[in-house]
Amino acid sequence: MNDGGQRRYGPLGRALVIIPTYNEVENIKPIVSRVRAAVPEADILIADDNSPDGTGKVADELVAQDDKVHVLHRKGKEGLGAAYLAGFAWGIEHGFGVLVEMDADGSHQPEELPRLLTALKGADLVLGSRWVPGGRVVNWPRHRQFLSRGGSTYSRLLLGVPIRDVTGGFRAFRAETLQGLGLTEVASQGYCFQVDLARRAVAAGYHVVEVPITFVERELGDSKMSRDIVVEALWRVTAWGVGDRAKRLLGRKPS
Repeated sequence: MNDGGQRRYGPLGRALVIIPTYNEVENIKPIVSRVRAAVPEADILIADDNSPDGTGKVADELVAQDDKVHVLHRKGKEGLGAAYLAGFAWGIEHGFGVLVEMDADGSHQPEELPRLLTALKGADLVLGSRWVPGGRVVNWPRHRQFLSRGGSTYSRLLLGVPIRDVTGGFRAFRAETLQGLGLTEVASQGYCFQVDLARRAVAAGYHVVEVPITFVERELGDSKMSRDIVVEALWRVTAWGVGDRAKRLLGRKPS
């Protein structure tokens, strides 16, 4: 497909859905089942951070039952960003052409995966967006909506990225896009990891598309959102934005 008459996109290749887990024993079986039903041709990689609740053991059971399911056992809880970076490296090493980020808790609807993959045929990166027309959230308290909308607006304005849902974590990348983002330089861990990858994609000139999704608040297990995650995102986004503006004033290329 063509991107505005400027680029012809090649075939997508095999897709890998990466699902990071930490204490998701109640959610992992249902989410894997739904992903397998929604995109039966895709593989799944569970990146488990040594969950004390036994999520890793359940993941091993799923692997034994289905050759499309894989597990990456990690040493401990190192953050969302580190889990995804490990998953990306595993997927690229194993020859997957598409790598998908998706939460384990059911907030990202597997049934919407085909929409993201279809859009990726004419893009480098597709974001599932809560804040574009047609997107919505279900059962989210008002303070979480304010935090998410505010975080995306703050990041978009400060970093100059034309993305409505900069913090969203339901995404589909082409493998070559990830390889062009300088992942070895990524240090962000929490939800600002998503902002970091989005700004890198825009800065690199990649074609980023947002498609509407319905985000549903988790029913089982505990949210991983914390004050530390919010603080990390705030100071990193601020530092990136201020740094880029300073470089422009000095006539240098923003990072």
